[in-house]
Amino acid sequence: MVITGQRRRWAGLPVFAVILALVAAVGALAAVDAGAEYLALERPSWAPPQWLFGPAWTVLYIMIAVSGWLAWSARGWTPALGVYAVQLLLNAAWTPLFFGAGRYGLAFAEIVVLWGTITATIVMFRPISRPAAWLLVPYLLWVTYAASLNLAVWLLN
Repeated sequence: MVITGQRRRWAGLPVFAVILALVAAVGALAAVDAGAEYLALERPSWAPPQWLFGPAWTVLYIMIAVSGWLAWSARGWTPALGVYAVQLLLNAAWTPLFFGAGRYGLAFAEIVVLWGTITATIVMFRPISRPAAWLLVPYLLWVTYAASLNLAVWLLN
């Protein structure tokens, strides 16, 4: 059976969900002891409580998956989705660098590049699908906050 039109469009959503679940799994595997490590770090007074990361990332990953799916369903595979894929790889790499390897400076450099690729993805998604672009804005804001937290932890530790 050939999937066409609307069926093809909706069939893509679980693919994006699985991809984001894999990105989240990489982070989760690298962060098995992250809670204890986070609590042991010198943190700035504005650092969020440990329990906030899981719910925040769950919501963000859902929004990232829907964003990618909207862009894909609007135009298929485009260079914008290539940049989207790069930012997913960078997203997956940050947790192993920060928590797994304890390389706070390298993790900061990596999150700056991640921030740039998220920004580029938003800019490239905008003409394809405005909702896809807007769904990434909370992610960009969270990564901006996370980058400043990463820098502060690096400097304090």
